Amino acid sequence: MAAVEFGADAGMSTAEYAVGTIAAVAFAGVLFKVVSSPTVLHALTALVARALKAPF
Repeated sequence: MAAVEFGADAGMSTAEYAVGTIAAVAFAGVLFKVVSSPTVLHALTALVARALKAPF
């Protein structure tokens, strides 16, 4: 089994953190737009209402 060497390039650099953060924010923005759309909002509201009316 080969040994893994950790050198100066171990871990993420500041630029990689920045790209990862921008990607996460972009994904969150798209997800927010999808979830707050009228179609999805209506479907989620109907699902919650149906769940609250379920007999226990």
